Amino acid sequence: MKKVLIVTGGSRGIGHATSVLAAEAGWDVCVNYVSNKTRADETVARIKAVGRRAIAVQADINNEQDVIRLFETCTSELGEITGVVNSAGIVEPYCRVDELKYEEIVTLINVNVVAMMLVTRESIKRMSTKNNGSGGSIVLLSSVAARIGSPGLCVSYAASKGAVDSFAWGAAQEVVGEGVRINAVSPGIIDTEIQPKGRVEKAGPSLPIGRVGQPEEVARAIVWLLSDDASYVAGSNLDVAAGR
Repeated sequence: MKKVLIVTGGSRGIGHATSVLAAEAGWDVCVNYVSNKTRADETVARIKAVGRRAIAVQADINNEQDVIRLFETCTSELGEITGVVNSAGIVEPYCRVDELKYEEIVTLINVNVVAMMLVTRESIKRMSTKNNGSGGSIVLLSSVAARIGSPGLCVSYAASKGAVDSFAWGAAQEVVGEGVRINAVSPGIIDTEIQPKGRVEKAGPSLPIGRVGQPEEVARAIVWLLSDDASYVAGSNLDVAAGR
């Protein structure tokens, strides 16, 4: 079966690392981005350098029509979609709960929860054998924050990732019998630009392993869940947090 993958937020951080490692594992990749075309094009170039096909598609996954267009463009240019990684997300605001602003809450939930549900919905519509698809694998990016709560830093983010956990578990049960495997990956503190200034240097020594993680360490777990090696894995949430 041809392996065609969409990675939302695929131009940076964990999404970028996943796009490149998936290409090395034989996937053709549709790299989704919102505004940074230069970074997306760089990711596409890395994918093509390992001999796989790739396209960059601008789409705001908060917008339903953009999500539909993303899937239609990928199908038209690369072929039937058999893998989707929803890595797009935001963490801010970094603050206490009593400092949250309404607009910030709405933006966070729209990006981390509503958009994730839209992407999963469109994936199932195309992959499920009930919908005449040929199956596939969906990986949702959660966070260990959902388990530890992240008090004093980003409780609202933790709550949004708790929603991802619940959704992944329930949706997986709905569609695993239709050839679609849904799983989640929960990273710990990873050295990406999404981290607030100084957090990587400060937090690393206090972690059980003594350092923060790298995007490629999370991407390897994601690519495994996409693969046939994980054919009996559905509804799982894989911590990539080195004991945190």
